[in-house]
Amino acid sequence: MHQQRSEPHLSPSSDTEDIVAILAPRLAYFAGVARTEHVTRAAQEMQVPQSTLSRAMVRLEHDLGVDLFARRGRTVSLTPAGRTFLASVERALAEIERAADEVRADADPATGKVAFGFLHTMGSETVPGLIRAFRADHPRVRFSLVQNYGEAMIERLRSGELDLCLTSPVPDAPDLVARRLDEQKLRLVVPADHRLASRRRIRLAEAADETFVTLEPGYGLRRITDDLCQQAGFRPRVAFEGEEAETLRGLVAAGLGVALLPPPAVARPGVVELTVTAPRAAREIGVAWLDGHPDTPPVAAFKKFLLSKRGNLLPD
Repeated sequence: MHQQRSEPHLSPSSDTEDIVAILAPRLAYFAGVARTEHVTRAAQEMQVPQSTLSRAMVRLEHDLGVDLFARRGRTVSLTPAGRTFLASVERALAEIERAADEVRADADPATGKVAFGFLHTMGSETVPGLIRAFRADHPRVRFSLVQNYGEAMIERLRSGELDLCLTSPVPDAPDLVARRLDEQKLRLVVPADHRLASRRRIRLAEAADETFVTLEPGYGLRRITDDLCQQAGFRPRVAFEGEEAETLRGLVAAGLGVALLPPPAVARPGVVELTVTAPRAAREIGVAWLDGHPDTPPVAAFKKFLLSKRGNLLPD
């Protein structure tokens, strides 16, 4: 316990050399002695007691089972094994230095990074608008963006690849925190020459005999489509399963089937979009993150920004 308390700790003001010395002390000590070929001089340069440095080298050689130095008093020279080891140690220390610089840069409040995932249907208008508005006050924050379906993004949250994700349905899992931000109405999209195209509103049951084009199983919108059709009393006949809503809209225009879709960013010719009056056709959009996962300053700022958009996330 005493040894643990007396060891140095990282602080935000520590420079890279300090970080290397704390994270890999014996390797840093070895490189210092190898560079100076003098234990006393190395101890002075690294500002550690000479006895500490000597013991660290003896322990390192003991653990490796190899002599790294030939000793002549305070002066030392590398053995062939020591020269081989030094080459790898210098690469390892350089990689630690690079990694320390990278994680510090990612956590910087002004220039750090946010790993953000979002649905395909949020990519054309909603997410670009959000990032543009956020960067008005945080112009140098960087984004690592992932566009995918909901379940894939949740897995990336759990693996640590994402800090936040914008998804639907809003997940309910013990290891996640999720907040509902908005609701998006879904429409029944039919070809412009369809028998229902003259209508403005429709009960979904009236489309029971239609062929549907849908997203693949695993997509949140596919699950919602199946649930709504079940509530309307039928199971949809599926002609095509895709990965992107606008592809489905194009296939509807080609006459391949009908689809339940969110509103498009830009109106597409060749289709008519009908309001579904029953059952209530809408999906919730929310933001999720891993419970207990500490936020860097840029992630905390973007999370706060997203939560401030509750009820006003989607464009009119």
